[in-house]
Amino acid sequence: MTLSAHELSLVAPEIFVLAMACLVLMAAGFSSKKNQTLSYILSILTLIGAAWLSYRFVPSGREIIFSGMVVADQLGTVLKLFCYAVLAVVFLYSKNYLQQRNLLKGEYFVLALFGLLGIMVMIAANSLITIYLGLELLSLSLYTLVAINRDSVLSSEAAMKYFVLGAIASGCLLYGMSLLYGATGTLDLTELKVALAGADPLRIQFLLALAFLLVGIAFKFGAAPIHMWVPDVYQGALSSVTLYVGTIPKIAAFALFMRILAEALGDMYGSWRDMVMVLAILSMGIGNLVAIVQTNIKRMLAYSTISHVGFILLGFLAGGPVGYQAALFYTLAYVIMAAGAFGMIILLSRKGFEAERLEDFKGLNQRSPWFALIMMIVMFSMAGVPPMLGFYAKIQVIMAVLDAGMVWLAIFAVLFSVIGAFYYLRIIKLMYFDAPEGAEPLQAEIDMRLVLSANGLLVLFLGLFPGGLLALCASVLP
Repeated sequence: MTLSAHELSLVAPEIFVLAMACLVLMAAGFSSKKNQTLSYILSILTLIGAAWLSYRFVPSGREIIFSGMVVADQLGTVLKLFCYAVLAVVFLYSKNYLQQRNLLKGEYFVLALFGLLGIMVMIAANSLITIYLGLELLSLSLYTLVAINRDSVLSSEAAMKYFVLGAIASGCLLYGMSLLYGATGTLDLTELKVALAGADPLRIQFLLALAFLLVGIAFKFGAAPIHMWVPDVYQGALSSVTLYVGTIPKIAAFALFMRILAEALGDMYGSWRDMVMVLAILSMGIGNLVAIVQTNIKRMLAYSTISHVGFILLGFLAGGPVGYQAALFYTLAYVIMAAGAFGMIILLSRKGFEAERLEDFKGLNQRSPWFALIMMIVMFSMAGVPPMLGFYAKIQVIMAVLDAGMVWLAIFAVLFSVIGAFYYLRIIKLMYFDAPEGAEPLQAEIDMRLVLSANGLLVLFLGLFPGGLLALCASVLP
């Protein structure tokens, strides 16, 4: 395989992140265990450098490079830039939180960067092998991050559950890929699309491959009924790790679905449509109903995530440019909202205290009216209340479903949105109408306060002016 300078420039962000992750690992080894500020600074510089390289070497169109292993397109560039920005926010939210618990380790940043690299590889994949390599790199990083607090039995238990179920899901995904390879003789997604164009979509080998592929993809999304790991991992992991797990891996799951099913297996839409429909219905139903009875806010947000994944899958279910654009818009909107929600949990936590119970939000308006407002904006947005970002995300998906002629499914989505609004409004009620259990001041650095405020205001701003993000989603998808 002959590599040109142009091809290397298109994968320069991945090469840079890999090199910097190794540098951060070395810096962590030579730094004091109690002071890992250098690792934090190098990690932020890594994200800035990767963002500059991604922006500097934007492909003019869709380019297939590295002998068909990698695809460079505008969709990949936008998803990568979004991942850099969200991960920078995750690092900033996590720094003070980890310092208070003596867990600010270089390993946290190294694993987060290797997880980012896995996401970038998945986003740029044009081969089933490349997809699997990126998926495993991300998964192994996440398993270790969940267990990074070695003194916590809950974290260790959550990591073990995540690892065992993740291994099963990865095996299913790999088996589905092998079935496709056996039927078509190729691992290249572009060639796979051509090979399947004239094939019988009801051939048993294709249906089995789709079933196994969807098991793996649904697990990475956290879709029901393969959702068992989500609440346990969200609750058991450190809040800073939950923030990571609940945000950018969702972009990776979107890329996984887009590259395999929407692009390579798009001609088999009639075969996988009903499977995705079942996943979407179960996710919205189970996610919203079970979230109502939760008393731990991290578990509540976990089931909330499952319900939001159902809406993302509705966009894919609608199919076509409109449906995929709605799914992309909803994914990006959800990541922004989730970052704000978990950021508020970190803000309310302090040394020796984790703000994980719903009761911990009682009387927040009396302790900090501003951040009570920020949390209210985020909760209203997740509930789909206008004019917040979440409202327009839901509207885009429901309109795409209506355009596809599935009126009953749109009604089902609206019904469960109304049901889901209950547990979001319950948090607002606790903040504004209940007396606080304590009067401790919020302990957070000024940089976190500013970025968290910007995070919440961005949810409101993109809700009032969604046109820019909608146009961006439309421009990067065919």
